Amino acid sequence: MYPNLSYLVHAVTGWGPDNFLSIIQTFGLFLALAFLAAGWVFALELKRKGDEGLFQPTSVTTLVGAPPSWNDVIWNAVFGFLIGYKGVYAWQHAAAFQQDAASIILSSKGHALGGLIGLAIFGGWKWWQRTSAKGPGEQRTVQVWPHDRVWDMAMIAGLSGVGGAKLFSILEDPAALINDPMGQIFSGAGLNIFGGLIMGFVGVYSYVRWKGIPGIHVMDAVAPALITGYAVGRVGCQLSGDGDWGIPNPHPIPDWWFLPDWMWAFDYPHNVIHEGVAIDGCTWQFCERLPELVYPTPFYETMLGLVILGILWALRKRISYPGVLFFVYVLLIAVERFFIEKIRVNQKFDVLGWQATQAEVIAVILFFVGLAGILVFWKRGQSKAA
Repeated sequence: MYPNLSYLVHAVTGWGPDNFLSIIQTFGLFLALAFLAAGWVFALELKRKGDEGLFQPTSVTTLVGAPPSWNDVIWNAVFGFLIGYKGVYAWQHAAAFQQDAASIILSSKGHALGGLIGLAIFGGWKWWQRTSAKGPGEQRTVQVWPHDRVWDMAMIAGLSGVGGAKLFSILEDPAALINDPMGQIFSGAGLNIFGGLIMGFVGVYSYVRWKGIPGIHVMDAVAPALITGYAVGRVGCQLSGDGDWGIPNPHPIPDWWFLPDWMWAFDYPHNVIHEGVAIDGCTWQFCERLPELVYPTPFYETMLGLVILGILWALRKRISYPGVLFFVYVLLIAVERFFIEKIRVNQKFDVLGWQATQAEVIAVILFFVGLAGILVFWKRGQSKAA
């Protein structure tokens, strides 16, 4: 597996791993790619709905050509200080940064001189723009469509989604939080997909209501985008070996199996969480593999995510009743996650005598929410069409 970019490059070129490319973590890289892919699909759907007349632009008055304000200068200087303060320190302590980037980024550790240099460069640039500007600028009124705000929505979805994913992940294992609170809170691993979806939805829906955008059409537009991000993000889980794998697979590969063996069962060599037994002869930083072959559930989730994306993409123009497509997504993602939990490693809880994981409980709830939403909005659409 490829815990960071240096291992991926090693697999392609043969260059030794654990070099400067180790700074780029595979999980984080694909998390970023997931947001970009979801944002792109979201923008396409918002624009399509705008072309269909389901959205209307809003008039926004903006100041064009105005010099940066003193607030701009100050915030740019603060940003430059942080870049220099953390960046120089990370460069000087590259090995520690590669091992645990969060322990450096989310601490008071830094290089004071590097911070001051960054402050001078970034703050000085904005100050020069302010002093060299000619005139106070010109006020213009522009028409802003919902798809023009997609990256604002993506930023809100990212922040609230990651926060929700981490919160739900922590709640799955409260004992681990008590034993190592800082490690659990600031670890990049262990993100709960349902927590991310729920809190990301709350954040974006609150934003579109604030901007006066019809929320029901945004919900339909975001459905294929969400499953796109899900499918891409799970690639990062599979490649990095972040612990989201399945239970041991006791079944030998059948004679009819024609796909690569790792798609049936896998031991996640060089996994990012250092779990398992030592790999013979390995002298790299990540030298563990699982002692047993397990189900590669992140790979299965990517494939199932693509199937759901195909279904939603085929239905998005055929379902004319607003809200139905979103709840079809809710129902399908609930079914997918409920059944993948049967072969996935997760802590189980006693729920009224039912031994279930947190994700299974949420999946059951979301299944009925999705089913009810489909029925309600389908009937609402039929009544309006009558």
